[in-house]
Amino acid sequence: MTAQRILVTCDLPGDRLATLKKDPRFAVTVLDDAGRRDIPGAVSGLDPHGIVALLSDTLDARVLGSAPALKVVSNYAVGYNNIDTAFAKEQGIAVTNTPDVLTDATADIAFLLILAVSRRGWEAENFMRAGKFGGWLPDLFLGIGLQGKRLGILGYGRIGSAVARRGRAFGMRIAYHARNRLPHAREAAEALEYLPLDRLIAESDVLSLHMPYTPAARHLIGAAALATMKPTAILINTARGPLVDEAALLVALRERRIFGAGFDVYEHEPKVDPALLTLPNVSVLPHIGSATIETRAAMAALAIDDCVAVLTGAEPRNRVV
Repeated sequence: MTAQRILVTCDLPGDRLATLKKDPRFAVTVLDDAGRRDIPGAVSGLDPHGIVALLSDTLDARVLGSAPALKVVSNYAVGYNNIDTAFAKEQGIAVTNTPDVLTDATADIAFLLILAVSRRGWEAENFMRAGKFGGWLPDLFLGIGLQGKRLGILGYGRIGSAVARRGRAFGMRIAYHARNRLPHAREAAEALEYLPLDRLIAESDVLSLHMPYTPAARHLIGAAALATMKPTAILINTARGPLVDEAALLVALRERRIFGAGFDVYEHEPKVDPALLTLPNVSVLPHIGSATIETRAAMAALAIDDCVAVLTGAEPRNRVV
């Protein structure tokens, strides 16, 4: 029996890729850095039966259509807006993702950013590293306390819920907005306040984004939304970069119309506006929301297992198309 071809667009952490390579049912190709620079060429050249892809890999209709043997794209991420799912569905190509396993790791990073911005951690560390610390002062790097403040969660899925749990541990009041409102019993059990979108943006002390990206949601947080936020408000984005109009946000940050912002994702990723790297009231991270050893290995296992499931006629755990 001829081995089915699997293209893995990047070397992955953990042991699961090594076991896949030893499986005689599959011929596995893992792209190196040079290969990653031409993923469309790699896909059309190999004509794989399965692809294990990264969120940064654009798999549009042209790329997917260049592989007539393709049966499954397994995305090494929760999001999958890098894949033309409408075309995949039309062609009978399964698409899977890796939810659940990265929930806590990403929630931790969101709260790391909340703390870094509210307590001016990045600014204070740079001050310290530059040798400027001359001793304790009453007004040195005064930040904003979180106790009693409203944490607004925009998008109340797994990660949003996990961030809310962390916020409650810090004594914050939790409000949320989601496409589908939760049952009243759950709101009561989790001490949640549901707010319309405009009120959530205007009334939150910390607004943390946890919704998926769709074209309709592009620049959801733009100039108009920013104008309604409190001057003491903090914006956190660990979801998707294009949810925020970074140009409008930079104006608000420079003019101190909001207190600060924290990012793990960017509008034009991997390109980052240089101003974000220099403003003192911004904390920036290089898209490390899921970057723990345990989480990244679990993501690799889940992505590969679902790819193998489709290719062997089984049902994948996390099929989105």
